[in-house]
Amino acid sequence: MPSSVPLRDDFTSTELRRFASRCLDANQARRLLSLAAVYDGMSRADAARIGGMDRQTLRDWVHRFNEEGPDGLKDRKAPGRARYLSEAQMAELGEVVETGPDPVTDGVVRWRRVDLQKVIKERFGVAYSERAISDLLKALNFSHISARPQHPAQDERVIEAFKKTSPELSPRM
Repeated sequence: MPSSVPLRDDFTSTELRRFASRCLDANQARRLLSLAAVYDGMSRADAARIGGMDRQTLRDWVHRFNEEGPDGLKDRKAPGRARYLSEAQMAELGEVVETGPDPVTDGVVRWRRVDLQKVIKERFGVAYSERAISDLLKALNFSHISARPQHPAQDERVIEAFKKTSPELSPRM
């Protein structure tokens, strides 16, 4: 039968229990308590059962603990699938969104997700869903809130004169 992976010797079970009592991540605390049980001499199978895992999973956590210490026992975010657009294409898309559409060539006065979906398909040959367009815009630090569209022939002086003004109220006594 193969021997178990030894734990690093710069920690004790008491220290690991102290770390577990202070940490805010429940999964990390559970793993720390399992390793503390191993330090106390409990069998690996029983220590794994304490942490709600099997022996092989405990062995994987021992490797991470030996390499990174208690911080290595935290959950990590999965990287996810890579984006279809390159960094240069993302930068170009950012410029397209920033400059806005040309009503004559693009046929719209403001970008919608469906419009950007068509632009990406035409320019880069990549098909994205409307939902994925939102993710791309978020990655480019664009907000979903847009300014109210303004007609090109609109006169600011006429708008200002049209605004309603309320008389000042007398202060309450």
